[in-house]
Amino acid sequence: MSQINVVMPKMGESVMEATITKWLKNEGDRIEEDEALLEIATDKVDTEVPSTTAGILTKKLFKEGDVVKIDTIIAQISTSNGSAEINTPKKELIQEQKKEPLQEVVNVATTTALKTEHTSSLSFDNAKKFYSPLVKNIAKQENIALETLETIKGSGKEGRVTKEDVLSFLSQKNSTAELKPIQVKQESKPEIQTTNTNAKSSVSGDVEIIEMDRMRKLIADHMVMSKHVSPHVTSFVEADVTNLVLWREKVKKQFEKRENEKITFTPIFIEAVVKAIKDLPRINVSVDGNKIIIKKFINIGMATALPSGNLIVPVIKNADQLNLLGITKKVNDLANRARNSQLKPDEVTDGTFTITNVGSFGNVMGTPIINQPQAAILAVGAIRKKPAVIETPQGDTIGIRHMMFLSLSYDHRVVDGSLGGSFVRKVADYLESFDINREF
Repeated sequence: MSQINVVMPKMGESVMEATITKWLKNEGDRIEEDEALLEIATDKVDTEVPSTTAGILTKKLFKEGDVVKIDTIIAQISTSNGSAEINTPKKELIQEQKKEPLQEVVNVATTTALKTEHTSSLSFDNAKKFYSPLVKNIAKQENIALETLETIKGSGKEGRVTKEDVLSFLSQKNSTAELKPIQVKQESKPEIQTTNTNAKSSVSGDVEIIEMDRMRKLIADHMVMSKHVSPHVTSFVEADVTNLVLWREKVKKQFEKRENEKITFTPIFIEAVVKAIKDLPRINVSVDGNKIIIKKFINIGMATALPSGNLIVPVIKNADQLNLLGITKKVNDLANRARNSQLKPDEVTDGTFTITNVGSFGNVMGTPIINQPQAAILAVGAIRKKPAVIETPQGDTIGIRHMMFLSLSYDHRVVDGSLGGSFVRKVADYLESFDINREF
C-alpha cells in the first residue's frame, strides 16, 4: 500500500495560506486522478483542489474552516486498489463531525479595537448555506442578520455567497466603506487613539477607523517586503503613440464584430514589452541570494483593480508565443474572471514581468513597486493629445500627437540604469513604430 500526500497548493506570490471551505470527499471514499478533492478560498481565489492520483482518501488532516499554509500536507490518499482494508471512520463519528459547527477563523493580526467594537452574537448554527470564514467575519462586523445574509444572491461556486457579494450588498445600502467604520468621538482634550495600530488619528474633529481586510493586509505586507528587499530605481520615457491610437480607433468596431471581443491598449503594450524582453532578456530575471536567475519563458502579469478596491495580478503565461489576437483574448478573459473571483491558482503565479496601467485612472505617470520576486515593473500612463515636434524631410513642424509616459521601476541589485533605461526606451520604440496598416 502506497500513501500519497496531498499538499495545499500555492495560491500566488503574495498568498501564503488558504481556507478549506468544503471537503468534497469523505475518508474512505474513492477518488480519481484530477477529480476535485476539496474547495479552498483566499481573498484572491476560490477554487477546487484536484487529486494528484487515483486511490482511496484515507485521512483528512484539517477540517472545513481551517486556515492552512501553502505546501502543508492536508490529506493522504492510498493508491491501493483494494478498499476493504481501509480504516473508515465509524458512522457515529462521521455523524458527529457533520453536527460540529465550522471552526471560526480569527486572523492573528486582528486588533483589540476590532474585537471590542464588533460584538455581534450572529450564529451560523442554523444556516441553510455554507459561508466562508471571511464572509462570516464581515457579516458579524457589519451586524448583518443571518436571515438577511441568506437573501443575498451568491456568485460563487454552487451559488456560494462571496466577499464581493456581501460588499456589493453593503454598498447598495449606502455603506461608506468596505468594512463599517468605527466612529470615535473626539473629546474636548485631544487624545490619540491607541486601540488600533492601523487607525487614522486626528487632533480635531471626528476620527474614522477602518480595519484592513485580509487581502489589503497581504498586499501591504508584500509591498513593504518588496521595498525592503529591492533598491528601487525608476526611469521615465515619453512616447508618441499616435499610430497605435489611430489603428485601434480604425479597427475596434470590426474587431469586436468579428471576434466578439473588445480590443484595448493593454494587449498592444504587452506585445511591445514581450518584444523588448526578447531584445534585453536580462530584465526578465529574479534574484536568489547571490545568483541571478534568467527566465527563458516570458510570463506577463497585468495588475487588475478589483471592485473591492484591492488589486490582483493575473498572469499571461508564455506571452511570447501569442499573437496580438491571442494576447487580447487572454487579457479580456483574465480581467473579467479576476473581477468575478473566478481565477484559478496557477493563473496568479509564476509571473516574470508585470505591467500596471496607471493611465486608466487618469494618471500620466507613476513609480510602481516591484512585484517580487520579479526584477522590474512597467507603468503606462494616460494617453493625452499634446503639441509635439514632427521631423520631416522638409523640416520640423508642430503637430497634435497622442503622447504617453512609460515608467519602469527596477531592482538596482541586478538591473543597472543602462539596462533599465534602455529597456523602457525599447518598449517606447516598439510602440512608436506601430504599423498603422497592420492586420489583427
